[in-house]
Amino acid sequence: MDKEKIEDGVRLILEGIGEDVNREGILETPERIARMYEEIYGGLSMDAAEILAKRFHAEQNEMVLEKDITFYSTCEHHLMPFYGKAHVAYIPDGEVVGISKLARTVEVFARRPQIQEQLTAQIADALMENLKPKGVMVMIEAEHMCMSMRGIKKPGSKTVTYVTRGVFAENPQLADKFMLMVK
Repeated sequence: MDKEKIEDGVRLILEGIGEDVNREGILETPERIARMYEEIYGGLSMDAAEILAKRFHAEQNEMVLEKDITFYSTCEHHLMPFYGKAHVAYIPDGEVVGISKLARTVEVFARRPQIQEQLTAQIADALMENLKPKGVMVMIEAEHMCMSMRGIKKPGSKTVTYVTRGVFAENPQLADKFMLMVK
């Protein structure tokens, strides 16, 4: 990331809204925002394949589900936060990953300017590509600040997206089982 460009851009935005960029409370804001952006957009420099590389042999071939993974992301249309819970399941085909790796995979893609629909698919596709499981299902429930505090102003509304891959797409009963386990 180019911290200097971010700082310059923040100063321009502050000037554009009529703020005094030399005011005591604002003086260090461009630097603070640049540091914050390194954190919240850190997924741009991360690779899910690296996170999912360490696998363990497992004969178990039933569903592995990690639910209620809290995430924070940024809407690419308004650069406003959206946040919520991700639920990620896969059916192993001889190999599993440590359970924290599912949450880390969510983080890789959430820490990018993003739309929820794409985030949901990226998580599922990364798991399919790297773990080669029999199937994957991902569901995300999120509140979007671009709907809550601007525009339509409907706080508390949630957007739900899900994708199925492999046996989850082929077997509706398996997808139904996932939904029951998530609720």
